[in-house]
Amino acid sequence: MTWSVEWDDAAAKELRKLDKQAQRDILRYFRERIATEEDPKRLGKPLARELAGLWRYRVQNYRMICNIEDDKLIVLVLRVGHRRDVYE
Repeated sequence: MTWSVEWDDAAAKELRKLDKQAQRDILRYFRERIATEEDPKRLGKPLARELAGLWRYRVQNYRMICNIEDDKLIVLVLRVGHRRDVYE
């Protein structure tokens, strides 16, 4: 069972603003770890409060906020950014 990783337009734009190495690392993480995982929730952390229901993944100092759609086997990336300001 493989998962599909989809990017929201805003998240794709945020990803393009990062340096090339960070872009490669993030894309490799989703391609090699999340898309091939039986349960992508195992590698992420659930968020709380106003972001409850969403999941967070970490690559170096960057965080990706995602919505996991279990019934469709889709991980939808909503936000990408540095850890200090991605949750704002």
